[in-house]
Amino acid sequence: MQNEETAAPGVETSAETPATPTRKRPKPGERRVQILQALAAMLEQPGAERVTTAALAARLEVSEAALYRHFASKAQMFEGLIDFIEQSVFTLVNQILEREGATGAQQAARILTLLVQFAERNPGMTRVMVGDALVYENERLQQRMNQFFDKIESTLRQVLRGAASAEGSATPSVDAQVRAAALTAFVVGQLQRFARSGFRRAPSEHLEATIALIV
Repeated sequence: MQNEETAAPGVETSAETPATPTRKRPKPGERRVQILQALAAMLEQPGAERVTTAALAARLEVSEAALYRHFASKAQMFEGLIDFIEQSVFTLVNQILEREGATGAQQAARILTLLVQFAERNPGMTRVMVGDALVYENERLQQRMNQFFDKIESTLRQVLRGAASAEGSATPSVDAQVRAAALTAFVVGQLQRFARSGFRRAPSEHLEATIALIV
């Protein structure tokens, strides 16, 4: 009598136990990206305490030693996040500056909007930008973020100097310096409120109307 149970076409039947699938090894550089993505995701958790390498390794299901094969220290991991922030933001800032036909005030408004939108889309990065995630880390990390905002302020000062001159200011450099400092303080404050509210208070709240008042 013919056996009614037949194998599907093209599928071999065997009494042997199928081999356990092996985990695919990440490509060179891919694991570094995965580590940074996991770190950023952990920083997005409202009220998250200091991220430890043990917790980060557990999230990735690897050993702490595996993390240190890609980064010499946790500080270097944070530097990787800061590199991403700098490259992402200043690439777009340069595009704003290169766009023809915009006034200095319009460029300043677009830079502020860019910073707020970047923070809103990357909550974990926001905690790095305002220093909340760096409190117990290497001091040079906070210095780098300070330099980041110093560069933003310098850029705003540059674009606002022309605007002050166009308005007939007798001291365009001084006026631009004061306005750039105030605008930088405003955007830092928006980001701090966003982070400390557990990401509930969106930094873009009333942004357009506020920028129209202060720029």
